Amino acid sequence: MRMSAAEKMEIIRMVEQSPIGVKNTLDQLGIHRSTFYSWYDRYVKFGESGLEATRLKHQCVWNKIPAEIELQIIDFALDNPELSARELAIHYAQSSEYFVSESTVYRLLKKRGLLTAPNYVVLSAADEFKDKTLRVNEMWQADFTYFKIKGWGWYYLSTVLDDFSRHIVHWELCSTMKAEDAARTVEQALEKAKIKNTRNITVLLNRKREEQSVTRDDE
Repeated sequence: MRMSAAEKMEIIRMVEQSPIGVKNTLDQLGIHRSTFYSWYDRYVKFGESGLEATRLKHQCVWNKIPAEIELQIIDFALDNPELSARELAIHYAQSSEYFVSESTVYRLLKKRGLLTAPNYVVLSAADEFKDKTLRVNEMWQADFTYFKIKGWGWYYLSTVLDDFSRHIVHWELCSTMKAEDAARTVEQALEKAKIKNTRNITVLLNRKREEQSVTRDDE
């Protein structure tokens, strides 16, 4: 199905806003990554006008959401400002038994200026790393990945990765995502790697968020 420039722009913004990453978001939308990056490349070069197709046909919207449902979704979003468009769609469907897609919620929020700053800035992959390491234990990357396990709550995987070897030096599963958790993981990594002189190593804290939802096995 041919998409208009506005629809392509909406998908680009939704991918930038999505907390689950580019690949997972595109998989849920059923859009091939090569198609998306083709749109994004034209958008970066020419702006929104670069997304225009050669021929556009006006199509009737057969599944338009009723106005009262739109107002309910907006009220629900205002009552839950901490939730993303994806989370709002899920929670609203659970509470009202009326299904709405993430893209629909995003469109309604965008229309009323209720969107927050994007969680992701979409970048094309480079051919090589900008800052190259030359040896093991020259630079480490500390990161958190968090999981929402239904029936249990949130858990946080704290990891320390060696930039040169791509080896996980140390990891811990934490119940919180605080500075002391990251510091403890780094300290354990230093002890495991038997490094006493910390002046020769740089530790970078990655701020990328990656949310995973896991269902508990009750059997």
